[in-house]
Amino acid sequence: MAELPPALLQNPLLSTWIRFEGSRVIVHTGKVELGQGISTAIAMIAAEELDVELDQVNVLTGRTDSGPNEFITAGSMSIEGSGLAMRHAAAEARGILLHRAAQKFGIDADQLEIKRGIILIQGGNERISYWQLLENEQLDLPATGSHTPKSPGQYRIVGKQAQRIDLPHKVSGGRPFIQDTTDVDHARIVRPPVLSWTLKSINAEGLEPEVDLVVDGNFVGVIATDETLVVSTKLALEKSIIWDRGSTAPVPDDLGAYLRDNADLNLLVEDGTPTDTPIPEMLEAIGKTIEASYSKPYHLHGSIGPSAAIAELQTDGKLVIQSHSQGPSILRQSVAKVLRMDPEKIDVIHRENAGCYGHNGADDAAMDAALLAFHRPGIPILLKWHRHDEHQWEPFSPATVIDMNATVSDGRIQCWNADIFSQSHSGRPSPSDDTSNLIAAWQKSNPLPRPKAAPGRGPHGGIHRNADPYYNIPAKRITKNLVTDQRVRTSSTRSLGAFANVFAIETFMDELAHRTDTDPVLFRERHLSDDRAIAVLKDAAERLNEYQCPSLKNQLTGKGIAFARYKNTKTYAAIGVALAVDEQTFDITLLHAVITADAGLIIDPDGLANQLEGGMIQAASWTLKEAVQFDSDGIPGADWESYPILTFPEIPTVEVNLLDHPSEPSVGAGEATQGPTPAAISNAIFDATSLRIRDIPFTSDRLRSLALN
Repeated sequence: MAELPPALLQNPLLSTWIRFEGSRVIVHTGKVELGQGISTAIAMIAAEELDVELDQVNVLTGRTDSGPNEFITAGSMSIEGSGLAMRHAAAEARGILLHRAAQKFGIDADQLEIKRGIILIQGGNERISYWQLLENEQLDLPATGSHTPKSPGQYRIVGKQAQRIDLPHKVSGGRPFIQDTTDVDHARIVRPPVLSWTLKSINAEGLEPEVDLVVDGNFVGVIATDETLVVSTKLALEKSIIWDRGSTAPVPDDLGAYLRDNADLNLLVEDGTPTDTPIPEMLEAIGKTIEASYSKPYHLHGSIGPSAAIAELQTDGKLVIQSHSQGPSILRQSVAKVLRMDPEKIDVIHRENAGCYGHNGADDAAMDAALLAFHRPGIPILLKWHRHDEHQWEPFSPATVIDMNATVSDGRIQCWNADIFSQSHSGRPSPSDDTSNLIAAWQKSNPLPRPKAAPGRGPHGGIHRNADPYYNIPAKRITKNLVTDQRVRTSSTRSLGAFANVFAIETFMDELAHRTDTDPVLFRERHLSDDRAIAVLKDAAERLNEYQCPSLKNQLTGKGIAFARYKNTKTYAAIGVALAVDEQTFDITLLHAVITADAGLIIDPDGLANQLEGGMIQAASWTLKEAVQFDSDGIPGADWESYPILTFPEIPTVEVNLLDHPSEPSVGAGEATQGPTPAAISNAIFDATSLRIRDIPFTSDRLRSLALN
């Protein structure tokens, strides 16, 4: 008997995962497609185990009216969780149908073979398809683990190149995103520039009669059939509404001091997990002691398209929401709590929009649309955020400061101290209590309060994700220090705390190596005992060494490397970066990047490479350019000019090498390259200039300041 994976145990009915309709296989996953290619990978797994072809499989993602409840798409868990569940469900479905065919033919199952879902007697002419066997029924049976999935040596689809099933429609416009939906009424929301401001007065004179103005406490929305009219009304209201500013505390310029001074929940992290063990004094040892501090600012998600949702209150009282939320089931329960409805009277259907790999405004837009849907029953309402709505109101990635201290003797680290100060990464909707993380829930006349930030206690979660170095260090003291002050709304962004923590760890490792006159790669290897980690590190280093930096006038060139294992249990990734720094302007140009990764058994090589490469490019943008700016009135500029991101001409050439381990479980890789990237860039800048930059973003002004000081 095969051991069933958790997602299948929680959703045991086979027909929840796989259905046979017409001549096609319809597979369901509770995970959602965000552009990461999960629909292709899931289809490949199902096709492999069912002995059908990829073109026979349709994938439906993230629906509360059908398919499994897999909570949320996050943490690079889709392949590891949903993919494994699909593998076992499909293997059992295949085994059941093969057994039924054997009974029908009156022969042993080992005398049968399957091609494209057609079961044939070996060497004979008799055949029957899955669909004929079922006769329009479905496998409404619980999974038992009685049928073992195929071994990697039997694969003919998994691990091979396959065309992304979602891309043709996206590039051709054949499958509309939420934003593209027609035959709807349109809506917009009007919000203040600062979270705490409240509605003082609103002038509704001059509104066109076909516009519905919805005012519920501090929640303001407009609805009309004509989208142009809705937009002009929103813009006019934004100029005319008077807000009560209250007593808003501005975000201080010195984020480091703010975070250190306001951290009011302090926990010791042991083996990657926060504990209630009393925090000891800083560890000391005999040798050379080195200290350094690292920081990252608040970041936006930077979705290329703002959030949107469609909601319709149907005539039977059913509320149907179409959303690009990463957790449709959780969103359903959260909306139900705000509206005081039975969750069974709400369906959430995932629709693609611009992905963000984290918690942006998708859930909030869905809540906005749901509230407005009650004002035009029977009509689907398309609610779109504008760019300034997204940049001002989405949850930010928290600012972080990390203080490092280590002692080195005889080329080895003897003790390691790290103190991490940050805000919560856990701001997603939650149905668990009488609070809400949805903006509209706070603004309604009968509001639900915001939950108080609480420290995550799971292994490698939130602030402490990848805070524990993946190196052999005899004594470590790592603390997680949570700032519960909520003047800035924060939540999860791709990789959570791993981006800042790995940046600090891997830049510090480089500093320790140089301060002890040791090659940085050799220094890391000396502290590793995991052969897979060493293989990834050495491969990336060798490929980076092979790259020849061009000779550029007035340019200093350098190379840097960094390594991490995501969550210390998932994908191994090493990043090598070659770059140039202008001697006069201090502008940084990325020349080339090397990525070597080991994610266990590879399902979709192209999808895996895309995830790793995309993660590196996104992290490079965070590292070189991105930072939320504040003033006393919130965010002074909510556009791309005031929040620049990496442009296409600024992207380096990228080389990806995948180390396949078919005997090892498949693990997620979507967040494996974020952490090593800023460290590799920082280390390359040091190699080029001898300037050690520790504060993100790495702007030319920061480099110039370091050079002058």
